Amino acid sequence: MASAKTTTLTFRIEPELKEALRTAAHREHRSISNMVEVLIRNYCGRHDIAIPEKGQLSSQDQTHPDHGH
Repeated sequence: MASAKTTTLTFRIEPELKEALRTAAHREHRSISNMVEVLIRNYCGRHDIAIPEKGQLSSQDQTHPDHGH
């Protein structure tokens, strides 16, 4: 079974928020990275932000994922 392609995301966060994330992940029996993914998907769902299907990102999106923000 082939694994899905993933990308690395590195960011800084306040220690208190990191601990809250750790607690949330533990309570949901998830890894921290999976908990972040769930939170992002939930946010996008609540705010009508489409998440492209796997393999549907344009080459520009992959080169400049934050579009300068």
